[in-house]
Amino acid sequence: MKKENHVTILGFGSLLSEKSARNTFPDLRSFRLGRVENYRRVFGHPASIFFERGIANVETKEMSSLCAEYCPGASIICSVFEVDNENGKFLEGDEAELIPSIAFREREEEFEIVPNVSFFDLASPNSDISSGILCTTSTDALYIERWGEERFKVKYEKYGIKTIWGWEKDSGLRPCGPYLRHCVLAATKLGKECLDSFLDDTVLVDRKTTVRDYLRQFPKVMDTLPPPDLQERYGG
Repeated sequence: MKKENHVTILGFGSLLSEKSARNTFPDLRSFRLGRVENYRRVFGHPASIFFERGIANVETKEMSSLCAEYCPGASIICSVFEVDNENGKFLEGDEAELIPSIAFREREEEFEIVPNVSFFDLASPNSDISSGILCTTSTDALYIERWGEERFKVKYEKYGIKTIWGWEKDSGLRPCGPYLRHCVLAATKLGKECLDSFLDDTVLVDRKTTVRDYLRQFPKVMDTLPPPDLQERYGG
């Protein structure tokens, strides 16, 4: 696999926040908006970091993070930015991935990272279609193959979670409250088009309920503050 000098990242959740993105990539460039077609945002899996940071509610199942899921005809507004390619590869051979750094792979540990996803650059509407990398749905088997059984036990089973990607549409899995609030605040800062996309082009695990509908039903989610030590990180 040829090593590129930079990688374009397409962000749809916490990476809608430039501040959050700079936690991993302090030297990122050209933070802007783009549109990705044939993908939707889904609150469809729990993220280990929510348990580690104490913001997941296992009892109410408010512990879900976002992924991008292939869905013909759908589209989402995302953030777009470039970073230096420190690493080039993570895995060797047929499973090699084009990723910018090990820090990024660790941050996005549970996802399949898909290269060459087309997007329209909303900052340059007359430009040609470009491509970037996108964190998409994966499987428990691939997670364990990549990271090992012991990591799965420590990151998930320790908290009573038996699966990352095996949540059914009727499972009742709900967004992690502080994380959802963080994403809404970040999308709000990026303008109405981005916010509307986040509210209307993002669905829960049932693949029917939009975030806008969910917040109408549970408006107090926007009052769900993270612990004091995380308020900067989860403040949009």
